[in-house]
Amino acid sequence: MSTELEEKVGMKIESYTFRVEKGKIRELALAIGDLKEEYLNGEAVPPTFPTVIDFWGGDSSSSELLNLNMKKVLHGEQEYEYFREIIPDENITVHGVIEKAYTKASMNFFVLRKDYLDEQGETILISRSTIIERH
Repeated sequence: MSTELEEKVGMKIESYTFRVEKGKIRELALAIGDLKEEYLNGEAVPPTFPTVIDFWGGDSSSSELLNLNMKKVLHGEQEYEYFREIIPDENITVHGVIEKAYTKASMNFFVLRKDYLDEQGETILISRSTIIERH
């Protein structure tokens, strides 16, 4: 691993808090075509909702933090490890860190870990996403 990549491991992504609004739940359900009544009326949250939190929450950009050339970037993988369901109208605080960084087959790989916490500081879920940058 290059020294430049090694230096990225452990870098923190700016923390932020996101309110799980019923309107955003509905928007996601419509966008993905999952028209369950409980999603449309905001009584339940689809399991991929953390993607909404990632796109709408916070002001910092992972691509800027990692100094990525966005013309050469792919989203490689996404996983969610749930400890409990997300509850509509709750506030979730997200803390992120660059967990791994490595080079393979002329590409850089970055694994971002994000911890989603409720107002009591309990973990709701952990997400890991892999960003790939071609050389």
